[in-house]
Amino acid sequence: MKILVVEDDRTVGHYVKRGLEEQQHQAELVADGTEALQIASEGEHDLIILDLRLPGMNGVQVLRTLRDRGLSVPVLVLTAQDAVDFKVEALRAGADDYVTKPFGPEELLARIRAALRRADSPAATSGPIVRAGLVIDRDRFRVLRDGEEVRLTPKEFELLTYLAQHPGRVLTHRAILKAIWGPHATDQPEHLRVLVGSLRKKIEPDPSSPRYILTEPWVGYRFADLSD
Repeated sequence: MKILVVEDDRTVGHYVKRGLEEQQHQAELVADGTEALQIASEGEHDLIILDLRLPGMNGVQVLRTLRDRGLSVPVLVLTAQDAVDFKVEALRAGADDYVTKPFGPEELLARIRAALRRADSPAATSGPIVRAGLVIDRDRFRVLRDGEEVRLTPKEFELLTYLAQHPGRVLTHRAILKAIWGPHATDQPEHLRVLVGSLRKKIEPDPSSPRYILTEPWVGYRFADLSD
């Protein structure tokens, strides 16, 4: 497995790189956002570990540019304890998950394994889902609404697919978090709120009055049971 580590703190960067190499991963370390974007754009890495506070371009800018270029490589961001706004920005920009500093090697490796497992999951490629003007093409990683393509981040696509596979069924916050981010995320509802809000802006004709993704107060979300 080839992993790009983007971290300007030399101590943290080498700590992460060494831990990955001990697990038989290939790890490449860079310390500058602009350089990281250039290397990551080549598409040769299986996963990117991305610090958010970087010289050159910050991590959110790097991430947003990668997603705009269509790269779906899993991205795990590293954030400081107090960087709440950066966390939200990163999730909206297409981060798959985040780890808060300081972190232990087991936590980091667990999240890496979860992100790679989801990326390799065959469930994402089993034919299109069609729901009332919305077409989710899982084989081509493509979404159409009323014939127009809607560009989603990998996490938005994963959430939309998961919800649309269960039309009319109420899915709890915990169930969705576990399915999309893994067991470690079941107590992190901010992940879900940010992702649902971002997804609604892209697929709903009127995000303030959702047609597809409905909120079940205090419980979770439900994909409307619609038919063409």
